[in-house]
Amino acid sequence: MTVYEELVRRGLIAQVTNEEEIKNMVNEGKAVFYIGFDPTADSLHVGHFMALCLMKRLQMAGNKPIALIGGGTGMIGDPSGRTDMRQMMTEETIRHNCECFQKQMSRFIDFSDGKALMVNNADWLLGLNYVELLREVGSCFSVNNMLRAECYKQRMEKGLSFLEFNYMIMQSYDFYMLYRNYGCNMQFGGDDQWSNMLGGTELIRKKLGKDAHAMTITLLLNSEGKKMGKTQKGAVWLDPAKTSPYDFFQYWRNVDDADVAKCLKMLTFLPIEQIEEMEKWDSSRINEEKEILAYELTALVHGEDEAIKARDAARAVFSGAAATQNIPSTTVSRADLADGKIGVTDLMVAGKLAPSKAEAKRLIQQGGVTLDERKIERFDATVSEEELRTGVVIRKGKKVFHRFILA
Repeated sequence: MTVYEELVRRGLIAQVTNEEEIKNMVNEGKAVFYIGFDPTADSLHVGHFMALCLMKRLQMAGNKPIALIGGGTGMIGDPSGRTDMRQMMTEETIRHNCECFQKQMSRFIDFSDGKALMVNNADWLLGLNYVELLREVGSCFSVNNMLRAECYKQRMEKGLSFLEFNYMIMQSYDFYMLYRNYGCNMQFGGDDQWSNMLGGTELIRKKLGKDAHAMTITLLLNSEGKKMGKTQKGAVWLDPAKTSPYDFFQYWRNVDDADVAKCLKMLTFLPIEQIEEMEKWDSSRINEEKEILAYELTALVHGEDEAIKARDAARAVFSGAAATQNIPSTTVSRADLADGKIGVTDLMVAGKLAPSKAEAKRLIQQGGVTLDERKIERFDATVSEEELRTGVVIRKGKKVFHRFILA
């Protein structure tokens, strides 16, 4: 089975241009491809996970990835999939977020010895003379075609700023610069990026001639990845300071039954034959499949030691065992206590089980909070200093556990 055939078999390919050329280049390890990441936060999240796994998979086959950090496009904001304009970020915030992305990507991609590149589009976008850009690049774009693009159509009724309208031109210019400066001959992106990506391909051909080889592939990166990246409590981050390895494990352990095989194919590096064999398992083994998925992805992001700890902690919690030292925990100091005790709602806020005491009270009112498996029914319930010495576990709903212990 060739590399390209495996991408198809894993359900990754959505649309392509020049399929035969793309297939040959990928299979022969001759693709120099890029995927862009706009630094909208100081951590990557699981919505980026599929792109990172793809880059790793193709690099293992001898192809060269370029991770394009959007330090320049981040100043504008991608309107794709948005119902409103993104909040404007300062240059300092964008720079900090770019630095954080670089560290996290190194867990997936080997940047040594020129095997991969990390490039920031601020290097060419921020210094552009706007009039020159309009003359040299803007003349290659049809406003009529741009307005027909899905990423703009969905925003026309509610309003699209002229700032955001320029995003397609900026992204297209990225591909042009990467092609010209680094020999980048292929771009990958989510299925909501198709119009922007075609714009880049066309720009290269118009500027450098019809014989210029610039190819486009869209994957199920964003439609699937963005859905994967969100839970009721917000994004699931790759940074362990934002989402602990245990919570990361639990997120994948609790995906919908219908998504397990899809996630195993798209995101793990288990042999496709093994995954297809697992698809034949009886439905009674679905929890076993979920645990395999959660372990594989936690090991990929946080390492095998953390994956083992998270798996063992999850098994202990769900079996009612006492060995809960590996679940997320928060230390409580004596200064946090009043008369030798602290409120359960205060603990929930401290452990980020609720954003506020009002929300904590609402969860208690709904019957969704337990303390050491005892249901909490009173808003003013407290935990004593003596209990905190040995540690207590608060459970929110059926799947979110947090341990509190006295410092």
